[in-house]
Amino acid sequence: MKKITSLLLAAIFLASCQNTPAPSEESTTANTETAKSEGKTTPAWAEHASIYEVNIRQYTPEGTLNAFSEHLDRLKELGIKVLWIMPVQPIGKENRKGGLGSYYSISDYTAVNPNFGTLEDFKALVNEAHARDMKVILDWVANHTAFDHPWTQSHPEWYTHDSTGAIIPPVADWSDVADLNYDEKGLWTAMKESMQFWVKEADVDGFRCDVAMMVPMEFWNETSRALDSLKPVFMLAEAEGPEFHSAFDMTYGWEMHHIMNEIAKGEMDFSHLNNYLSKEDSLYAAADLRMNFVTNHDENSWNGTAYERMGANVHNYFVLCAGMKRSMPLVYSGQEAGLNKRLAFFEKDTINWSDESQYPFYQKVLALKASHPALINGAEQGELEIIETGNPNVYAYSRSKGDAQVIFYMNFGEEAAEIKLASDAGNLKNYMNDESVDASKAHSLNGHDFLILVNN
Repeated sequence: MKKITSLLLAAIFLASCQNTPAPSEESTTANTETAKSEGKTTPAWAEHASIYEVNIRQYTPEGTLNAFSEHLDRLKELGIKVLWIMPVQPIGKENRKGGLGSYYSISDYTAVNPNFGTLEDFKALVNEAHARDMKVILDWVANHTAFDHPWTQSHPEWYTHDSTGAIIPPVADWSDVADLNYDEKGLWTAMKESMQFWVKEADVDGFRCDVAMMVPMEFWNETSRALDSLKPVFMLAEAEGPEFHSAFDMTYGWEMHHIMNEIAKGEMDFSHLNNYLSKEDSLYAAADLRMNFVTNHDENSWNGTAYERMGANVHNYFVLCAGMKRSMPLVYSGQEAGLNKRLAFFEKDTINWSDESQYPFYQKVLALKASHPALINGAEQGELEIIETGNPNVYAYSRSKGDAQVIFYMNFGEEAAEIKLASDAGNLKNYMNDESVDASKAHSLNGHDFLILVNN
């Protein structure tokens, strides 16, 4: 049931990068009906939400839960609704990579890494977030454990072994973690109870599930229902595909992310993005949330900063993420401070918070996501229409819900471009500065700049 080989895993990730053609009408209908009829019921608070990934180790000089808590008011003002906390559990020492090891090599599912603080500190963080009407989801690693997790001794049958009987990693390069074997139903119970612990003891609001596609879907379906019986939980899968929405509220927008990276390199153009958007509409139900992003912990550490990959168009790509259908935009730790370095993954590497110039941009865009009726997620989401600009460097689209409309123009080129606005768009204003805009006149849009218009 469980075993996905390294080759197959690589194929999954590679497939997510490709601009695959839209499925047939028959398969599209089946997939959409499955998502609608069997999909998980998503909490109403997610309709206008944005999500923030918290890297506790690198967030402050102290690298503790309590030190991070001092930033909650700032993040609330930024417009964040959901805090995704990277794993807080103790990190294994056997086969550890680097001096501090990977968050994702867990040696005890129901404890807190003493470098970060205590279980009481974590509970206090959740309580403080809830007091600010923010939600907390905990990163969960169900596919593997550290090699010195107690289960390796008490339940070796819960692990995958090679021909010599030795426990092995799920992927050769992941040499610091031991692969779990989901053919063993005892593992299902133990893993489910470990997740329930954090809901019962710490009142977390859900989980971000690491490499969810490497764990059986039946486990996620069963566990999601069990968690929902305690309280309505929000489930984010590090996976892509409509089938995951039977257990998960949101999946990663990996394909869109890779398309944006390829456009930035000049290897794709915006026709590939348009094809992707059509395909997404055919595959996913309106209620299927998609997390779109310009960076996250994996991208930053292993593939380069947002600025390395996207250059001067980072803001344009983030605006693109925030305005899409079904989208919950992600902000990674330090992104709002112009994070322009690859954070060390296995060592202490504190984020530099001295640059406050980016903060107003993210705050303003997230406020639009949180308030504009055309950008709501779920069944009531606004329609998306691509606007032809006649310029391959200028991408534009509108979102409309009833009389409410927001129009996005983004110039990804270096040179200023002249753009013509729809003359029937009504009274418009520039959302970023609240100035009125005459839709009947042409406008010049600077290179690497964007224009967001809303009707008054």
